[in-house]
Formats: sequence, C-alpha cells, structure tokens
Amino acid sequence: MALYYGVSLFALLNFLVGVLSFPTMEQGSTCGYESCNKEKPGMINVHLIPHTHDDVGWIITVDQYYYKQVQWILDGVVAELKADPSKRFIYVEQAFFTRWYDEQDEATRNDVKMLVNEGRLEFILGGWSMNDEAATHYTAIIDNHKIGFEFLRQTFGECGRPRIGWQIDPFGHSREQASIFAQFGFDGLFFGRLDYQDKEQREKDKTMEFVWEASPNNLGSKANLFTGVLPNFYNPPRDFCFDISCFSFNPMIKDNPKLHDYNVDEMVDLFINTTNDQAKAYRTKHLIMTMGSDFNYVQAHMFFKEMDKLIKYVNARQSKGSNINLLYSTPSCYLKKLNEDDLVWTTKQDDFFPYADRPHTFWTGYFTSRPALKFFSRTINSFFQSVKQMGAWANAAKNETIQKELHHLGAVVGVSEHHDAITGTSKQAVAFDYAQRLSEGITSGKVVIQNYYDYLMPDYHSTSAPEQVICENLNSSICSVTESGNKIFQVNLYNPLARPVQYVVRVPVTGSSYAVYTPNATVQSDTFPLSDETKGLIPKSSQRATYELVFTASVPAVGYTSYFVERTSNKESASREAKRSDDTVLQGKYVSVKFSSDGQMASLSSSASNAEVPLQQSFLYYPAHGGECVSDDTKQPSGAYIFRPVDNSHVKIGITKWEGTYKGKIVQEARQKFGDWASQVVRVYQDKPYVEVEWTVGPIPIEDGIGKEVVTRYSIPNFGNNGVFYTDSNGREILERRLNYRPTWKLNQTEPVAGNFFPVNAMIGIKSTKSDLDFTVLTDRSHGGSSLNDGDVEIMLHRRLLYDDCKGVGEALNETAYGRGLIVRGKHYLLLNKISQAARQYRPLAQEVFLRPQITFSSEQLSRDAYFQMYKSSVSSLYQQFPSNIHLLTLEAVPGEPVVPSPPGTTPYLLRLEHFYESGEDAALSKPVTVDLEKLLYSYPIRGIHELALGANILASDVHRLSWKTKNDKPAKDQAKPLQFEGMNTLVTLGPMEILTLQVDIVSNRRS
Repeated sequence: MALYYGVSLFALLNFLVGVLSFPTMEQGSTCGYESCNKEKPGMINVHLIPHTHDDVGWIITVDQYYYKQVQWILDGVVAELKADPSKRFIYVEQAFFTRWYDEQDEATRNDVKMLVNEGRLEFILGGWSMNDEAATHYTAIIDNHKIGFEFLRQTFGECGRPRIGWQIDPFGHSREQASIFAQFGFDGLFFGRLDYQDKEQREKDKTMEFVWEASPNNLGSKANLFTGVLPNFYNPPRDFCFDISCFSFNPMIKDNPKLHDYNVDEMVDLFINTTNDQAKAYRTKHLIMTMGSDFNYVQAHMFFKEMDKLIKYVNARQSKGSNINLLYSTPSCYLKKLNEDDLVWTTKQDDFFPYADRPHTFWTGYFTSRPALKFFSRTINSFFQSVKQMGAWANAAKNETIQKELHHLGAVVGVSEHHDAITGTSKQAVAFDYAQRLSEGITSGKVVIQNYYDYLMPDYHSTSAPEQVICENLNSSICSVTESGNKIFQVNLYNPLARPVQYVVRVPVTGSSYAVYTPNATVQSDTFPLSDETKGLIPKSSQRATYELVFTASVPAVGYTSYFVERTSNKESASREAKRSDDTVLQGKYVSVKFSSDGQMASLSSSASNAEVPLQQSFLYYPAHGGECVSDDTKQPSGAYIFRPVDNSHVKIGITKWEGTYKGKIVQEARQKFGDWASQVVRVYQDKPYVEVEWTVGPIPIEDGIGKEVVTRYSIPNFGNNGVFYTDSNGREILERRLNYRPTWKLNQTEPVAGNFFPVNAMIGIKSTKSDLDFTVLTDRSHGGSSLNDGDVEIMLHRRLLYDDCKGVGEALNETAYGRGLIVRGKHYLLLNKISQAARQYRPLAQEVFLRPQITFSSEQLSRDAYFQMYKSSVSSLYQQFPSNIHLLTLEAVPGEPVVPSPPGTTPYLLRLEHFYESGEDAALSKPVTVDLEKLLYSYPIRGIHELALGANILASDVHRLSWKTKNDKPAKDQAKPLQFEGMNTLVTLGPMEILTLQVDIVSNRRS
C-alpha cells in the first residue's frame, strides 16, 4: 500500500518509470516454486536436500572457517550446479556468502545470478547467522535477518528472497522466533533438534509436521507457521554421508562390477529400507532427506557424484516394482508439495524448551553460559538500536562512510547472535574473537554518534560538537574522562525510546565533591564511596575512581540531553556524600526493603500492590556433575551446553558481612557480602517503582575439584504459585511454565532441577493464588531460570566447570581474567504489583532496561555558561510523545535502492512501530491504538508511506503465504485487515503485539 501527494506531474511520471524499471526478477526467471524438479505421481518421492551448515564461529573463528572451508564449499558447489541443471543447493549464512560473493569476478557473479534466477541455488533463512533462540532478544533476531535480506534483495532481487526458516542446529526453539518468521512472510520452518521424548511421540503419532500457532491470543493466523521436524537432525541418513569428512567410516557407492567391493545392490537396499522406516513417521508420500551437515561439500564434486549414483540406482529399482523416487530438491519445493496435498494438520501453541537429547542431558546450561559475553552482546544490540536512530536523524542516508559503519555494526550484532556465540558454547579462543568483534562494533558506532552530535549539538557558534567518548567499562566504574583528573566534563545521554525517561546516571569520579548543571539549574546529586567489591573487579593499577557520582537525568523522547559536571569546593552546590549507617530499611516513594539485624533481606513492600510480603534472598550453587563421554547417560557431565547438578542438591552461601546502608537524596543502598566470592548491592530509588539488585559473582572457587553453577533465589514464603511461573519469549510475549510438565507430550522427568529451567531473556515472574499479587524479576541479560519451590524465583547467574560435556566444544567452561576466575556483575529489578496492574509496570521498565540511554562523555574545558551558549543542551526529534503502549522499534535510513523508489526530493526511512502489550494484559493499554505519523515526526513532511513485511524486503501487499488447514476447533484470532493509506491519511492503528513496518519517504530538507 502506498500514499503519494504533493508531487508534480513530471515528478510523478519519473517515479512511475522508476517503478516500472525497478528490477525484481530477471527475464525468464523460474525461481521459487516454479523451479522445482518434478516428482513421479503415485510414488514415495524423496526430496534430497544438498546443504551445508556453516557455523559463524564455534571451534575456530569466523575468519578461520571461511578460509579453511567455506570459500572452497561455495567454489565447488557453484561449479557443480553450473554443470548440471537438475542439481540443487541451498545456502544460509550471509556472513559467509557476502564475503565470498564480494571476492568473485564479474563472470562468476553472473553465473551465480543465473543459478539463483533458475532456482538451482536457493537462499534459505537469509540471516547473517543462524541465530540462537533462547538467549536472543527479538530486536536482534529481526536485525540479524534484515541485514542478510537487504544484501539478497539488492543483489538478486525477488529470486533472492528467502521463503523458508531453517533453524536446523539451535538447541531448542522459541515461539517468538516462529512468529517473527511468519511476519517475514515465510511459508514454513524446518528444524533439527527437539526433545528426544517429544520426537519419539511425534514419530508414533505422525505429527512431525504441524502448524505452529505462534501468537494465538494476539496476532492470530498472521503468526501461524507450518513447521517440520527433520528426521535426521540435519544430517544425511546413516551410511549416506558422502562428504570427505565421512570418507573414513561411511561406504561409498562402488558401482564398477569388476571391483571386489561392488556394493550397489547393498546400498540401494539399505537406502530403500531407510526411506520406508522414515515414511512411517510422516503423513505424506513426500519425504525430506537432508544431504549435508557441518561444513560439508568442501569437495563438492565427491558429494554430488555419489548422490548422482544414489539417484540413478535407487530409481532404477522402479523397473522391479519399487515405489521410491529420488530427486534433487529444496525445502521450499518439498513444502510446496505438502501444501498441494491439502491435508488437515495438527497445531501447537507452546515452544520447544527445554531441549534434551537423552535422559539426564538437558541443554539448559547454555541459557547462562558466559554471562559476561551475553551482557556484552545485549549491550551492543541496544547500542545498535540507538546508533541507527542517530544516523537517521543526522541524514546518514547520504553519507557513505556512516552507512559503512552502520553496516559493520549490524554485521557484528548478527555474528554475536549465532547459536554458538551468544550461547557461550564456543571454544574460549573463539569467545575472545566474538568479544573483540563486539568491541570493534563500538568503534563503528562512535563514528555515527559523533556525526549525530556534530549535526545537532552546535548552536551557531561551532561547526562540530566536542569529541564524544564512550566508556565501555562503566559497569566496573571505569571511565577515562571522569576519573582522569578533569575538573570539568560533560555527560551526554541519547534516549532511543519514544517517551521521556528519568535515568539515574552513575559516573566514577576521584572525589566526593561535584556539582551537576543544566543551563538553568543545579541538579541534585549524591556521591557514594566505591565498594571493596567494585575496586576488586580489575587490577588496582587500572582503578582510579574512589566514588560514584549519582544524579537523575531527564532525557527527552528520541533525543539527547547534556549535563555539565564540575568538581567544586562549594558545599552549597556540591553533591551530597552518602555515609554508612546501621539502619536496616531502604525507603523510597514507591517501594521499601527491610533487612534483618544480620543483613538478610526480610521484606518488600510497594505502593502499587498496597502490600508487604516477606522476601528472602540467597545465593547458592549446584555442584556440577563430573563424568565422561560415553554412551551411558548417567555419566553425563555438566558443561557449556548441559546443566546437570550432582544429586540435584545445592549448597547455600550464607551472608558473611553486612556492610550497612548508604543513603542519598536520590537513592538508598544496602551492601552485603556472601562468602569470599559473591556480593550484592540492593538499591531503592526515591522515584522508582522497583528494587534494583546489583549482584557480583566470582572468582568461583574450583580448588576443591568441583565445578559450580551459581544461582540467586528470591523467596516469598507461602506465596502459592503452585509450581506455575512465567517467562518471556525473546523479550516479547509471556509464556506460562509448569514444573515437570510439557503441554503437548507426557514428560518422564530425569533431572528435577535442570529439566525445569527455561530461558529468561527479559523477565521471570510468579502469581499468587492466595492473593492478588504478582512478583516479577527483570534481567539485564539472558539467564536460565525457574521456580522450583513455592514462592521462589531462581535465576542462574554464573557457571565455572571442569569437564567438557561431550557436545563438541571439546573443553571445559572455565573462564578466567587477570589470572583468576572471571568475575561477573549484573542487575535484577524486583517488582511487586497487583496481578491486574503488573504489565503496566514491567512492560515499560523492560524497555528501559534494554534500551538504556546511550551515554557519551566529553571534556570540553569551557565555563558552564560558555559551554551552554556554544552547544544545545537538549534536543528531541519527535513532535509529540508516542502513546504509552506504542514503541518506536526501528528508525533508520534506507541505504541503496529502497523497496519502492522514493519520489524526487525525498529520502526513504525504515520505520517500525510496535504495540508492546498483549491482548487482555492490561484493561486500558492492551487496546488497539491509533497514531498519526506526520504529527510524530517533527518537521519532516511525509510524501510516501508503504507497508512492508517485517524483514523490510518486500511490500506487505506482495506477500502471499501458503495457507494450511488445521485441526484446531477454535479458529485463531485473526489480525485486522492490512492498513490502507489513501489521500492525505497518515493514521495507523496497531493491535496488541503488532509490529508495523513502513518505508516512509520524507522530504529531504537537511544538509548531507
């Protein structure tokens, strides 16, 4: 759908010519469903799927995989496809393919385009990497695919557009991932891993293929996705791997009768038996057979030659009565055949967590593994959201340097979401490489940030802004600008949210007497002495700060605010130094926490709930199970993937030191120490509705020869949640969890602790059956979590292990830094509310936790008056605040050719708006809401609006997904009809959980 107005006839004609000439598909192209090889009617048609699964880092780094294997795979596959029009191949990871394609000469590129246009080389999934589904935030999932989609669209047009999700290796599958795929316009999803008990039941019931209702209460059929479980994970059937990696143990097809090892009849019999066995678990006469695995086809000719033999000799058996027919195919061709059968399919509404591949082997450890890397990845993802906005406001669409830096940062985010990156399941050397890439992403983002402030901050007295410095180690109270002896520095905060925020800034400083200013006022501030635990995070030679300066910053919607900080001896204007006391109560306007005399947390009260509950908090660890890599599952060790405690027992770490309370005007805090290697600071802010718990864990001791899984547990005795708790799905919809229960199959529980841990991306909570109370914990990164006992919320924080868990990584998860075990610090946010009011507290707060203001520092040595005369202190890019249930999910400049050519004199922007409440979650905020785009985008006249699919690679009106019949008696709630833009209308309406993706053409009235 589109809107154009205010355009001259000449410009309109030019625009129409652009539409007519914009390439979508090469002349004579037969890609997509029209390019499939033909089946033979009346037979079992086996769709052989040649593919390679290329991890974007795992045992070796991204670059090492490319040079050692991937480039040779693509070289060989292209040559084989060119030589035989019947052959097919699918490719997934754009982080590798884009690199290979850029290295090719023009002739090879033309060959690739020919193969793509004829459907012989098909791009499946299309993401920069095959992302994990447990530890990833939905914003990163969207961006990971969007960057890959954009390359494919710009390079190959419509024939390059992926239609199928291909999550063959992630260790469990989230419902939100399926919903996102459906909103991309995908027709289906295939994956390899699901719980062994679930798979056994599905094979018996012939429900290996079904329709996944991924948002039944919100988006309805818009989020339904046909889903298939692959029969052999994603490998070839046993004995039919023809890759060089299998050469030493798999038989090849030896078809020369003169040779003593001639085995054609034996191999054909084996394959036919394998096919008949597989057919027992599937409903149709179409079977999918993956022919490839990790980094297969380095010698593509070998694999294809053997498959040619297999097809030839198996199909020759048809003359003797066999009903098996083999053909080269793709997942999309297979899916189309299933759709043509017009069957009625079963449905599923829950997810596929947790995953176990055998008894005692739950893949729930990786929910927490490498928590520092998980935080770094989440931080850079948040950083990317802000930087994209800042680039858009600074007119970055016309700046190639800025676009290059944004692309690099997006690629960094895409790599970090890979299912062996953010999961923490790579080798240590590869984890270091991921961290280095994330750090390089900050460097790219800094270029964009500087461009933004250079454009918006100068107030006619300067052509550029002060140099902006990003302090990457604020989490450890380190910042070169603020602790280097500067008596004057500035703190600049950019808020990506479409509403103003009151953000509490914590800045490391070298003294206790500072003043904070805006142009017209002195800002109230406190100073707190650094704790011994903070000082011990890094070597003393790198730690100069002695205090933290704390103040509340008011940051406008989608804009920035600048604060001027000066070290002062004027006691009247200086910050208030918080002093230690033995008081055991932290009291704010909305919440309070009480402690016992020995420093244990004792109770929590909140005005939102109008209640006080006993709240206990403790640290504990599960001794990790040792073991060995044998077939006996009872000897399964705990490792990077697997969480397995010894005897399901835990050891409590008692409080050893109560360090009292420190009270300022802005915040009050209590400091506790647990044993020699765990501590926390509990904070109550004067004007915040939550309790902040900053935990520090490490170095985890291993001198006793026992690995440890460290957990924090919040307990409300007699709460009455009856084994039911709630976790988010990738930061969006909330799913109900029950102890020792799976909604679609009967669970035989072999691990009562590990088998009840679920991914916690943003929140975990419990609801009382005895009162109208909801207790929720928000997190700053992904964890594993559960509620194993009544009133408990348990979150795993850190892991240090001594055994490899036999899943391929080949080393123990034993992270170190500065010559000792790794110390990790993070935050939780505790909320106590009435059940009916809980969402209006945790929904916006979860956004604020994820999208914290982007803080930069400068040290312009000017007087306060001179600084504020030279530079604007505050700018908002919105005309008015968004409705309180609408989130500005994306605002970024569109590089290159947009999906729809823009009218002359305009610049295309990608805009995503999100309704972030679920249906029925809140009496008022769950209702549909209408916004006027032109009133939101201040002083930027709109000349065109086009609704796109979520992946921003096709018009929404051009998405025509396959439809499926289901056995669900209750029809899924349908989404409202697509929006229509006519005349001068710029109104859009969003329902619960709906994401609206738009290309908005805005008049270019700013300098380049």
